[in-house]
Amino acid sequence: MNTTLLLYSGIMLLGTFISAVSQVILKKEAQKEHASKLKEYLNFPVVFAYALFFLTTFMCIVAYQVVPLSFGPVLESTSYLYVTVFGVLIFHEKITAKKVIALVLILSGIFIYSFGI
Repeated sequence: MNTTLLLYSGIMLLGTFISAVSQVILKKEAQKEHASKLKEYLNFPVVFAYALFFLTTFMCIVAYQVVPLSFGPVLESTSYLYVTVFGVLIFHEKITAKKVIALVLILSGIFIYSFGI
């Protein structure tokens, strides 16, 4: 892998991570009681989370200037790992056998594609 591809792949991975963080922000806000529907959707955390989504879209566009189109979804699939880790650490969700199998399959797919096995 050349340095430029590595850099732009890192941008895409960072964007994917930031996207997962914004999902956590939205889920935490969804769990709160709000005075009205308007305040439920127009408050700082929600607007900030959507701004992060916009930023990650921009990062993805920039990354795809160098990252091959066939490799992008492989990098973006790491979001399942981030979301699972955040779910366990922040929301105290349980990891089931199905989730472990799914994560192993995702990691295997990333590994197989990355190393051309």
